[in-house]
Amino acid sequence: MEKTLSWHVSVPPGGARRRLARGLRLAGRALAYWARRVAPQEPRPTGDPVLEFYAEAGAPEGALYVDGRLVAVLPGVTRL
Repeated sequence: MEKTLSWHVSVPPGGARRRLARGLRLAGRALAYWARRVAPQEPRPTGDPVLEFYAEAGAPEGALYVDGRLVAVLPGVTRL
């Protein structure tokens, strides 16, 4: 016994999907703009930035911090 399944996705007529995607992108940009405006601005520390790297138990493996803020995770790196 065989049964053939159809895997076609129905696309709304008139480009509604493109308009929806464009609207979602615009909404995302607007939300990012407002998030940057309402986020508290931390004063920049004076002097050289402090670089910290953790690759020991209890810390995220390969975590790279600058001035106490996580800026990257270096996968597979256990020492610098």
